[in-house]
Amino acid sequence: MKENISMTALKLYDIGAIKFGEFILKSGAVSPVYLDIRIIISYPQMLQLVGDLVWKKISHLKFDVLCGVPYTALPIATYLSIEHGVPMILKRKEAKEYGTKKIIEGIYQPEQRVLVIEDVISTGSSILETVEPLKKEGLVVEDIAIFVDREQGGVQKLQGMGYNIHALFTMKQLLQVLHDEKRIETDLVDKVNEFLENNK
Repeated sequence: MKENISMTALKLYDIGAIKFGEFILKSGAVSPVYLDIRIIISYPQMLQLVGDLVWKKISHLKFDVLCGVPYTALPIATYLSIEHGVPMILKRKEAKEYGTKKIIEGIYQPEQRVLVIEDVISTGSSILETVEPLKKEGLVVEDIAIFVDREQGGVQKLQGMGYNIHALFTMKQLLQVLHDEKRIETDLVDKVNEFLENNK
């Protein structure tokens, strides 16, 4: 597991998926670190690596269909669907105003178990925006796979609502690797950790 953390952190950093500076998050907070996981779509081997790591984490779970949180987790879910033959559904950002006017695309049946996939969790709001429409359609959501937990309270919030959270890495684990490998300085690690502690 330690090798996976080290390899993943360094590769994410090398392709620019872990950025440092000032970034406004969805919550409105200004963060000194940003995880831009969406760029893995331009690095097929990295997308494959992320998908394979997620699969190792969740393959023992029981689920009928996959659903990635739009937009970043959609390529991960698509890769897993193709690679492992698991059907996928898609929750739209907004309902279509024409045609079927669906909010959930794909073929599914009530009572089917959906594994929800997300790239990064902060507060958990984006995940709930996906989960709630799925449940309204009669689908069952119990398990949520997350690539990186920013450790800002989202995991605890969702666990408190009864969901099983399967997170591969934490932000602090990634930071520690980058520090140990001399990619970032101690002052930056301390700054990010202070932000995470103060924005839970």
